[in-house]
Amino acid sequence: MFRTSLRSPTINKTIQKYTRQFSSRKYAKTRAGSGSADSKDAAAASMIPRGPVSWASLGLVAVAAASAVSYYQIERERRLEQAMGKIVSSESGWSPNPEFFAKRKFKQTKAGWFPVEDAFGGGGKPAIGGEWSLVDLEGNMVTNKSFEGKWSLLYFGFARCPDICPSEMVKVGQVMDTLKEKYPSLAEQIKPIFVSVDPARDSLTALKAYAKDFHPSYIFLTGSPEQVQQMAKKYRVYVSKADETEDGDYLVDHSIVIYFHDDTGDLADCFTQSMRPSDVIEKVVERMIHQPTE
Repeated sequence: MFRTSLRSPTINKTIQKYTRQFSSRKYAKTRAGSGSADSKDAAAASMIPRGPVSWASLGLVAVAAASAVSYYQIERERRLEQAMGKIVSSESGWSPNPEFFAKRKFKQTKAGWFPVEDAFGGGGKPAIGGEWSLVDLEGNMVTNKSFEGKWSLLYFGFARCPDICPSEMVKVGQVMDTLKEKYPSLAEQIKPIFVSVDPARDSLTALKAYAKDFHPSYIFLTGSPEQVQQMAKKYRVYVSKADETEDGDYLVDHSIVIYFHDDTGDLADCFTQSMRPSDVIEKVVERMIHQPTE
C-alpha cells in the first residue's frame, strides 16, 4: 500500500497498459527457445538461411579425404613396384644419382633380385673413375684399358712432396712385399700405379729419378696438365697449389687416397692415409678372394 501510494496515476496507467499488451501476445518459437509460433512467424523463420557447414557436409568431406589418401598410397606403391621391377631386374643394376654414385649391381636369386655385396655397403659405390690417357716413363701412351686383367693400386701425388707421398708409396711397397710373401698368386695380379698431379715439374726425367726410391713394381705416369686434370676430376681428387714462394717453388695440396681397382677396372675399394699396411693387405685379400653368397 505504501509503494502504490507513491506512484503517480500516470505511471500506474502506463504499467497496466503494457501489462495487458504483453499478456495478450503469443510466444513465437525460436531456435533458442520453445513455444508455438503463428503461421506467419513460422514462414518468416523458415526463410532465415542456415550456416554453410553442417555435420553431414563435414562427414562427406572426411570420407572424400580418406579416400584420396588411400588412393594416393596405393598408386604410389604400385608405381614404386613397377619402377623397381624395371630397374632391378637386370644385372647392370641402377643408381639413385648417377652423378655421385655408380650403378649398384644386382643378382637374381630364388627369392628375387638382390644387390651384389661390395665394399661400399647399402649406400652404393661412389661414381669414381672412368676412361683416361697418360704416358709412362718411356713416353708410351697408357690408358685405363692397359690394365684390364690386372688389379691395381692407384695413388695421386707429386715428386717434390716432402713427406706424405713418400710415406704412402712406401706403405704400398710394404703391401706388395707382404702379398708376394704370403699370397704370391695375388701379388702377381696387382700393379701399383703413381700418377703425378704436378705435370709442370714432374717431367719424365724427374720421375725416373724419383722412381728409384720406391718399389720396383710401381708404374709412374704423367701427361699434359689437361690430361692430368681430367683424370683427377674423374677420381674426385682435390689438387691445389700451396705455399708458393717468390722464386716460384710451391707444394701441392691433394687428396690422400689409394684407389683399389679389380681386374675389370672397376673400383673395388679405397684406402685412406690412416690405414696401416696390415689393414690394406686384409682388405686387398678380402676383395680378391671373396665370393658373394648367392
